[in-house]
Amino acid sequence: MEPRVLLLDEPVAGMTADERRRTAAVVAGVRDSLGISIVLVEHDMGVVMRLADAVTVLDFGRRIADGTPGDVQNDPAVVRAYLGERAEPEETES
Repeated sequence: MEPRVLLLDEPVAGMTADERRRTAAVVAGVRDSLGISIVLVEHDMGVVMRLADAVTVLDFGRRIADGTPGDVQNDPAVVRAYLGERAEPEETES
């Protein structure tokens, strides 16, 4: 078999930190040794940032961002959807 695409759905779900790191290394090794594309559905952002060349972010099935991992990670729509609105610091009275 000579696959051109590997589809992975949450491959590190329920794993320890060490298991996640080792699994990400195996996935990267497969990608590099076979020269194939990988479609990865994953909620562990550390794994996504380590493995992905391009990221698409969905919020309730709607695409809210796509681009490089760094761009997507800092996209305001992604931050709002997954981290919530940033609260403004309260002013203190002097």
